[in-house]
Amino acid sequence: MKVTIRPLQAEDAAISYKWRNNLKLWKYTGSKPDRNITYEIELSWLRDALKRPNEKRFAICVGDEDKYIGNVQLTNINERTAQLHIFIGEVGYHGKGIGTKSTLLILEYGFSVLNLESIYLFVHKNNISAIKLYKKCRFVQLKETDEMIKMQIVNQANQNQ
Repeated sequence: MKVTIRPLQAEDAAISYKWRNNLKLWKYTGSKPDRNITYEIELSWLRDALKRPNEKRFAICVGDEDKYIGNVQLTNINERTAQLHIFIGEVGYHGKGIGTKSTLLILEYGFSVLNLESIYLFVHKNNISAIKLYKKCRFVQLKETDEMIKMQIVNQANQNQ
């Protein structure tokens, strides 16, 4: 299946607000909405998020019709590092390799376009499928707490210079 990423747009809130209200999607995340998220709440949040200079947010799109099914982003960006987040909101697309392809695309962006030295993430230690995905993409575990694992990948191009 064709997977692409494109810059997230405020108009994407018309779809993404529905994902925010599916509690099953938030099982392994560090935070979840504390109220029902309306389109207006999501639109306001997204407009603010897109203005943040140290964040690059992308829509995950699949198929020839570029159907929007999730988000992948780099946050806490500085000249050397950034934090990766990924979210597949359309449950029917889970387990199809889209997370792996999207992760590889955002890594390429972070290392080639932003010239980052490393990218890190936090994953719930019980989210076995996500951990497998990250290891497949060459992330290594740095440390583990009661619930979360911190993983990182280093830009190999920078290592060879």
